Order: sequence, then structure tokens, then C-alpha cells
Amino acid sequence: MNMPKRYSEMTPHELREEVGILKEQAVKAEQLGIVNEFDVLMRKMAMARAYMTDINKFQIGETYELIEEPGVLFTITYFNGVFAWGHKQNDSEEIGIPISLLQEK
Repeated sequence: MNMPKRYSEMTPHELREEVGILKEQAVKAEQLGIVNEFDVLMRKMAMARAYMTDINKFQIGETYELIEEPGVLFTITYFNGVFAWGHKQNDSEEIGIPISLLQEK
């Protein structure tokens, strides 16, 4: 039985195809009102997009806006793979965010 490829093993073309498939599935889940399935598919899309995002666009110590939380800022402490680890504004808890969910403020 074939195991699906990890996102880290996919080519940019395969990642774009995967995002397209996940987007279609998310639309169907949303239309059917299956909220938990929709949320899982959105997370998978964010992860696939993280592997297509240039990590060099981001710098340790810099602050970025969270795409899913407009107006909320996130300061990067370090990177681990395609995750930026750091803190939301006014929060001491360290969290990891896929780099695809960060944007210039």
C-alpha cells in the first residue's frame, strides 16, 4: 500500500495540486456544514502552502501580522522547519505558526 508523500517531499507543482484538491474538499465540507472537517482541511492547506513559502522572507526578531487574526502581531524568535516560533503581541506563551500564515504588517 502506498503511503502519501509528505509535504516536505513534494515538488512545488505537487504542492500546488495538493492545495487545489484540499481547497475543493474544504468548499464541500463547508457547504455540508462539517465544521471540524473544514478546519482540518484549512490546516492542511496552510501546511502545504508553508512548504511553498520562501522562509527567507522572514527574519528572527521581526514582527509580522497573523493572516488568520488581522491586527494581531507575532514576533519570531526562531524557526523549526516551516514553522516560525515566537510570541503574539502581549502574550508570553511561545507558539509555532506555519510561515504561510504570516504577512508583512
